[in-house]
Amino acid sequence: MDKTIITVAPTGAWPTKENNPAVPMTPQEIADDVYECWQAGAAIAHLHMRDDEGKGTMNKEKFRETVELIRSKCDIILNLTTSGDLHATDETRMAHLIELRPEMASYDAGTMNWAHSGIFMNHPLFLEKLGKTMQEINVKPEIEVFDAGMFYNAMYYLKKGVLTGPLHFQFVLGAPGGTAATVENLVYLKSLIPNDCTWSAFGIGAGHMPILYATLALGGHVRVGMEDNVYYAKNRLAKSNAEFVARAGRLIREINKEIATPDEARQILGLKNRAG
Repeated sequence: MDKTIITVAPTGAWPTKENNPAVPMTPQEIADDVYECWQAGAAIAHLHMRDDEGKGTMNKEKFRETVELIRSKCDIILNLTTSGDLHATDETRMAHLIELRPEMASYDAGTMNWAHSGIFMNHPLFLEKLGKTMQEINVKPEIEVFDAGMFYNAMYYLKKGVLTGPLHFQFVLGAPGGTAATVENLVYLKSLIPNDCTWSAFGIGAGHMPILYATLALGGHVRVGMEDNVYYAKNRLAKSNAEFVARAGRLIREINKEIATPDEARQILGLKNRAG
């Protein structure tokens, strides 16, 4: 299918309204934002939650409220994070998946030094547990790759049966402590994946536009949103996440491709947990 999937990551765990007043923080704000992005062409929403102080949380009730609000308004695919809370346990990183059964969830395929100030821990025992749990509840892992070692970890877990193919990769470029957001690095990572796999990519901050253009040129799917970048252009804050989605949609049409609807994205990715 000559369709390109747009994923929106509206909030993440770190940006605040001090960084950009349009960053959605509450379940209602996130749900309203995701609905606007769906109207603009997003097929997938990658969701983090914030606590009442605006910090990242794995609180099940925050996820439940947000998911229910979104599902009541549109058929966008929900991709729930399994990270973003520094105090989370292995159990709380998976509990919302077991209860809410989203169609997708993130699978961060390795441990890394995060922002040169801490450790983003993804212990092998946790990755085995997470992969098996996702299989049991039919949640499609989005394999998040911050450096090439995480790709090879994923291939190991595929061979071991912890993950099942075909895999879907999300190349995360420009995170401090991870692989830099350069076109050369994206070309290298894309060259590694098996032919039956699907992939998407994004660049953080200033790397956003070069990686967006390169991903489209290489035939990948794209991710945009304020989790990764609060600026629409140099010295100009984004007005909304939908503004990012609309731009991605224009670029997709400019290269004579079509924007994938949620149902088309489900077909491309082989999703099983079709949510009502």
